[in-house]
Amino acid sequence: MKAKDFALIGVYTALLIGGQFALSFAAGVEVVTVLLLTFAYRFGFRRSLIVANAFCILRCFIFGFFPTVVILYFIYYNLFVLLFAFIGKKFKGRLNAVKLVIIVSTAALANACFTLLDDVITPLFYSFDQAATKAYFIASLYTMATHVICTIATVTLLFPPLITIFEKGEKN
Repeated sequence: MKAKDFALIGVYTALLIGGQFALSFAAGVEVVTVLLLTFAYRFGFRRSLIVANAFCILRCFIFGFFPTVVILYFIYYNLFVLLFAFIGKKFKGRLNAVKLVIIVSTAALANACFTLLDDVITPLFYSFDQAATKAYFIASLYTMATHVICTIATVTLLFPPLITIFEKGEKN
């Protein structure tokens, strides 16, 4: 990797942290998904895995080192990056409506999986009984719904211009 790659990784990690911090007051509303998705799609596995792990570590310094969140973030965001780096590799070339629908749908499904993964990790970690696990799951549905709706909106609206910016920036 070149110095330019490390600068890109640092700036993008800061952008993710700033985006999450700025919207942390609103449950389920976020820009991390579209930003990290776009980065993984455009820049591939290696740089994106570094960004994802740096983001996971740094967000803990801001929001706290909660064991279930640490586990969730490191599992989810690494898998997320691998998924969208793979899609980016397969979808080379101009973005079209079909590709965008696949990307948006995959991002929405991935975000639902984020909540569902939390619904497994947290009850296991804290040894919830069956009733508490069910209550935790039901309580998470509102946040999952807002998160998925936010993902559909942000990826649909922001992914195409972000990809264009990355492509123009890389040419310069």
